[in-house]
Amino acid sequence: MTSFTKVITLLFIFSQLSCLAQRNKSTTEKRVAQSPNIIYILADDLGYGDVKAFNPEGKIATPNMDAMAANGVKFTEAHTSSAVCSPTRYGILTGRYNWRTSLKSFVLSGYSKSLIKQERTTIAEMLKTQGYNTAYIGKWHLGWDWDIEGTDANLEHDKMNVNPKVNFASPVKNGPATHGFDYSFGFCGSLDMAPYVYVENDMPTMVPTKNTVSVDEKGIWRKGPTSDDFVHATVLQDLTDKAVDYINTKAKGKSPFFLYFPLPAPHTPILPTTEFLGRSNTNMYGDFVMQVDDVVRQIREVLKKQGISDNTLLVFTSDNGCSPKADFEELAKVDHDPSYTFRGTKADIFEGGHHVPFIVEWPNNAPKNASSDKIICTTDFFATCAELTGYKIKDTEAEDSYSMLSLIQGEKDEEIREYTVHHSINGSFAIRQGTWKLSVCPGSGGWSYPRPQDIEQENLDLPSMQLYNLKEDIGETKNLISEYPEKAAELKAALKKIILDGRSTAGAIQKNDGMEGWKQIEEIVN
Repeated sequence: MTSFTKVITLLFIFSQLSCLAQRNKSTTEKRVAQSPNIIYILADDLGYGDVKAFNPEGKIATPNMDAMAANGVKFTEAHTSSAVCSPTRYGILTGRYNWRTSLKSFVLSGYSKSLIKQERTTIAEMLKTQGYNTAYIGKWHLGWDWDIEGTDANLEHDKMNVNPKVNFASPVKNGPATHGFDYSFGFCGSLDMAPYVYVENDMPTMVPTKNTVSVDEKGIWRKGPTSDDFVHATVLQDLTDKAVDYINTKAKGKSPFFLYFPLPAPHTPILPTTEFLGRSNTNMYGDFVMQVDDVVRQIREVLKKQGISDNTLLVFTSDNGCSPKADFEELAKVDHDPSYTFRGTKADIFEGGHHVPFIVEWPNNAPKNASSDKIICTTDFFATCAELTGYKIKDTEAEDSYSMLSLIQGEKDEEIREYTVHHSINGSFAIRQGTWKLSVCPGSGGWSYPRPQDIEQENLDLPSMQLYNLKEDIGETKNLISEYPEKAAELKAALKKIILDGRSTAGAIQKNDGMEGWKQIEEIVN
């Protein structure tokens, strides 16, 4: 081959490679342009029975959640990965069960270090690789690293009433920006956990100048540093305004966006604004639920106003069941039960702890007024978005996440998960398979009777495990452990494998954190 021929050949090869690169770029740009915007609204402590679309007999009006369900898909068998706040949030963002981390029970405090390790892939990081702009606005409650003076910088749940000395003029580390969020605005713990300081893009917006505390029974929050721009009673609307502004801005851009919008309500402090006081004709909690419903209205309206509602995948759910702070006795006087027909409340291994409302609205691709009774978990959001955007999940990512995209689009009517693991506030386990549920504890594992302390103090003689057929007994009233010992053994063996494999999905075995001294699994794995 002559030198001239070689040059021509090389030029031809380069031109072909260039054309291929252009085609790939064009295909990628087309896929990104067609990708839906994704908004995940996470209510805090909202019960399944609080939403009319799920509980027609409920006494709290929720017209906007109902309208969302009428225009989308409601999931009647949706479960959070935990019966309390921090653990569920970890599962949503990582697609991994919370108990695989060092957090084996309870929740984080407002000063806790980040629960998400820097090497752990979050859904925000994953979506960024797929061309998304990402934002978090609201209640974080996953810890970030404050600039704390002294050695006691790893403040956990047993020190919720302790306020260390923090340099609020310094940025936080290992916060939302570290975990894939281009924009972030919110606060670290719950609305009743100090410090009460907004952090925007990892920087506190103001240095707190006062300490506040509420002594009201329902509007209570712990004493702690409070900045002048943080007003408990207006936080819900302040966050909603930020979310609406973000949508208005990003709707004009070329890239799709992902907005993770975890609300601080209707969790305590129960602080409905004047506009909603008395509107529910139930109690203050009911009024606060109606204000949460109005947040849904504002988000849906801005999407329509910007002309992007059709190609926006909008999710609404709750991080766990309703808290007893809602005052179930008071609500019972108007025949309203936040837990619907389920046993228990937030924190429990019973259904009332983790069986939640879950709605998906996506006019371009999801059926309207549809309902699915297939079992899903809040950890499934990662795999769903991965399939939606064409991302290939690695073995070290989303170990407990199953895509529910086929269920959202109404393409299939079959279970996506064989097993689902539940977890209570004290670290007790349950495993679900179809209609069967095995709880590996003698009581609620949480706040409902019989609590762990009730069993000990009253010396209650209860079976060490509970087996229920939820199709026949959704209220978990008849323990079938003595009648079906083989089924219990089968489910316990499956739970052991899921725990020790470090994953419940297919793939290479992974490691759990904090295995040594993990008391809650002794009975399961031994």
